[in-house]
Amino acid sequence: MSLKISRALVADDLAAVEKKMQKAVDNAYGPLSDALELLIRSGGKRVRPMLTLLAGRFHPPRDHKRLISLAAAIESLHTATLVHDDVIDGALLRRGQSTLNAVWTPSSTIMAGDFFFARAAGLVAETKHPRVISLFADTLQVIVDGELRQAFTARDWSQPKEGYYQRIYGKTAALFELATRAPAALGDAPATSEEALRSFGYHLGMAFQIVDDILDFVADEKTLGKPAGSDLRAGIITLPVYFFIQQPQRRQQIIGMIEGRPTGDPIVAEVVQMVRNSDAIEQAHDEARAFVEQALADLDALPALPARDALIDVARYVVERTY
Repeated sequence: MSLKISRALVADDLAAVEKKMQKAVDNAYGPLSDALELLIRSGGKRVRPMLTLLAGRFHPPRDHKRLISLAAAIESLHTATLVHDDVIDGALLRRGQSTLNAVWTPSSTIMAGDFFFARAAGLVAETKHPRVISLFADTLQVIVDGELRQAFTARDWSQPKEGYYQRIYGKTAALFELATRAPAALGDAPATSEEALRSFGYHLGMAFQIVDDILDFVADEKTLGKPAGSDLRAGIITLPVYFFIQQPQRRQQIIGMIEGRPTGDPIVAEVVQMVRNSDAIEQAHDEARAFVEQALADLDALPALPARDALIDVARYVVERTY
């Protein structure tokens, strides 16, 4: 599946979001401006601003420009977290290109991410909506909490599945939730509509991250744009690994291969292959499908607009994508 139909519905607004993001870094220090502009142009699927723009169709704000600012703020926040993630993970590749972390010092890269955080805050302030700004601030706190949970639970082979869910909520789903809830708040939507959109974003974001974690095992490096098994290399227990190690024999096998030894490429590749060939991948896929089914059910509370059909397409894409 692709996002072409959904993207076409908000194509002009997405172009305005891109322009807004680029303008936000124009006056930065030369090397910083060049680096951030490259980050913006390298883009990605722009799922989060697309969700923001589609969610904004149900209860449009009086000033449409504020919705554009909100979408740009959310994507800028997402970009800032990617910059910081690359430092935390020591990542040298993303989307097949060298990360900023690969060419700058860690401290300089962190400051570049901080700059993008600041620009995101400036963009959300343009909505002039106190509650939207408050939701944005709350989401940033949740994101940081999720990153810390991930850092402190690395190599914890006995962590419960609920711990994984808490982490991916902070890492991914909270921002999806903001992307669909904040437009409702901006448009002063009824509480029932706002809750339906919030819940849709939450369930979709959870599915999105689970599929990302599956792809870390089943997709090749060229498709991923980064080495396979990246999380495993860092000792992060994702859902496929969680399901794999529920069998004690498998758990001891992986611990024996990884703990107390340098986690080099040959070991990681072997473990990736073990998980890939197991039933853990399908179990994880079942969880992602269940979240998407919940997301689709959330949409039943919304009017039958083209935007709702587009959100359905996005939800189906999320669970069926291969990159």
